[in-house]
Amino acid sequence: MLLVLSEEQRGHLGCLPPLGAAAVGELGRLAVELLRRGAAPRACETAARKLNTGVDTIQHGVEGLMYLLTESCKLMISEIDFQDSIRVLGFSEELNKLLLQLYLDNRKEIRSILSELAPKLPSYHSLEWRLDVQLASRSLRQQIKPAVTMKLHLNQNEDQTAQVLQTDPSTLVHLIQQLEQALGEMKTNHCRRIARNMK
Repeated sequence: MLLVLSEEQRGHLGCLPPLGAAAVGELGRLAVELLRRGAAPRACETAARKLNTGVDTIQHGVEGLMYLLTESCKLMISEIDFQDSIRVLGFSEELNKLLLQLYLDNRKEIRSILSELAPKLPSYHSLEWRLDVQLASRSLRQQIKPAVTMKLHLNQNEDQTAQVLQTDPSTLVHLIQQLEQALGEMKTNHCRRIARNMK
């Protein structure tokens, strides 16, 4: 799978060749460091002074490298696909090898950083349910109005929460059919391939 870069990202990465291989290595180290620790404007200013170039150039180069590395790690792009993705940028062979080495050296760490940044979603703990049927009311002597009440217990960050839901049986049957269809879809080859790439 090839990584598709927007014009803006290509523009940001386009400032790398004039800086030279040593400077690109420094920017790559800075990009990984910013992924680890978050935004640090002073780091870009220090790198700009060290490399005798503008702060905007450094910032755009670091942003371009961060995007290239994070998207490549998210998609788990292979070595060959990464080379093909950056080859369209028209960089020299030395710069392409440097970017590839930067990707290979840091992809495990970047994936772990990205997994820590992912939101922690609640997980299922248990479900209680009850079927209520209203047989009559003051205005209608003979009516049948069923309702299913469910209490869904969820775990999130070691805390337990409960959600109470109420629906009629026909909506519940439709919901069950949709969930079964989604589970069936997960067994297709296409979904398995996507799930395998997400791990």
